[in-house]
Amino acid sequence: MTTMTDSSVREFKMPDVGEGLTEAEILKWYVQPGDTVTDGQVVCEVETAKAAVELPIPYDGVVRELHFPEGTTVDVGTSIIAVAVGDGAAAAAEPVQEAVADTPATAEAEEPKPEGRQPVLVGYGVSTSSTRRRPRKGAQAPAAAQEASAAIQAEMNGHGPAAPAAPAPAAPAAPVTGDRPLAKPPVRKLAKDLGVDLATVVPSGPDGIITREDVHAAAAEPATPEPQAAPAAVAPAPSPTAAPASYDTTRETRVPVKGVRKATAAAMVGSAFTAPHVTEFVTVDVTRTMKLVEELKQDKEYAGLRVNPLLLIAKALLVAIKRNPDINASWDEAAQEIVVKHYVNLGIAAATPRGLIVPNIKDAHAKTLPQLAGSLGELVSTAREGKTSPAAMQGGTVTITNVGVFGVDTGTPILNPGESAILAVGAIKLQPWVHKGKVKPRQVTTLALSFDHRLVDGELGSKVLADVAAVLEQPKRLISWA
Repeated sequence: MTTMTDSSVREFKMPDVGEGLTEAEILKWYVQPGDTVTDGQVVCEVETAKAAVELPIPYDGVVRELHFPEGTTVDVGTSIIAVAVGDGAAAAAEPVQEAVADTPATAEAEEPKPEGRQPVLVGYGVSTSSTRRRPRKGAQAPAAAQEASAAIQAEMNGHGPAAPAAPAPAAPAAPVTGDRPLAKPPVRKLAKDLGVDLATVVPSGPDGIITREDVHAAAAEPATPEPQAAPAAVAPAPSPTAAPASYDTTRETRVPVKGVRKATAAAMVGSAFTAPHVTEFVTVDVTRTMKLVEELKQDKEYAGLRVNPLLLIAKALLVAIKRNPDINASWDEAAQEIVVKHYVNLGIAAATPRGLIVPNIKDAHAKTLPQLAGSLGELVSTAREGKTSPAAMQGGTVTITNVGVFGVDTGTPILNPGESAILAVGAIKLQPWVHKGKVKPRQVTTLALSFDHRLVDGELGSKVLADVAAVLEQPKRLISWA
């Protein structure tokens, strides 16, 4: 059987797919050992604290090993897949396929895949973390995955499945100095994409600047040869997250708190107990707004665009912010300053199969109504397809959450961390209403505005909410107040 040298194997490391993220969960593998891959081909989907992201492989070759099964949370910088490249690619294809097919230990060692995923909440922001990459670690696959990969490696080297190889030790990282490595932005992005820690790269450019060639060289470093040794029989250690012995699986289900849900929980607790929340409510007759929505649907200028009440509610909030710009701000705790934003990145809560996410429309304040309709439609479609990028959920200034789509009248929303206000829109439905001195059925809804009382006092918050209600009651104010 043909063997390969370790120098022909490239290790693809978990990249930092968002600013400052330290880990990601592998949701799905699109390749298996023995599969041929090409540069740019998506090999897996991972979920971070901000979004689900597909990862492309940066080189051609044949998959030699998947270091982690689906459902595993992996640190950024840890190798997740080994690919045989160059002369080793041809030698890798047939042995790996044979090993997978002929080694009974492989099937027994595979961890069961999760039967389903519960919806998670993302997009409310994450807790503050350092954007500096943590030192690279060697791949530490779970025991089951290690046994499977060791059985394959042993088969490739002529050993039976009873004598698997020990996992490869982590290669020692270069000393990390306290100074930030010197590299241009494109080089930093390349290093991030390849999972290379710049602190471990030896610079060759003038004045100690790291070049693209330096990054590629670091990414192509040969892996440490794997020592062949039979592992000692050791009883499995109990999992730190294992359920109590008295846990009744027929009456309870335990869901590990990790990934997006863990980050969201931390962000919501941080927001609720850092920013003093105030929520105000107003019930408003939106009959004229609903009539305008129907008229816009017939307008040729809006053909193919998403036109619904949310479009006019978003525009009403933007008009209210223009009239009361101090509402669009954030609190800088370190500098003890209020940062007033002269732009509006409008967050829109979107229900998706993966849960609730809150991407935002960049520079929404500068968009015309048709442009805003187009942006809303694109935002919702992208979210429902699960293609929302982490960047689309960063930098929001104010948010709208439409709880009315669930038949809910109102609520007290929690602020996204770093934002000053969030508007909740309740269900729009026919109710008895006094109109021109008579009780008539009218389209009515309740609005709720939560705001950070450090930034926004009662007067400012009340003015903003009242302006939104006034625009929805008399949509012609979109013209007179714009």
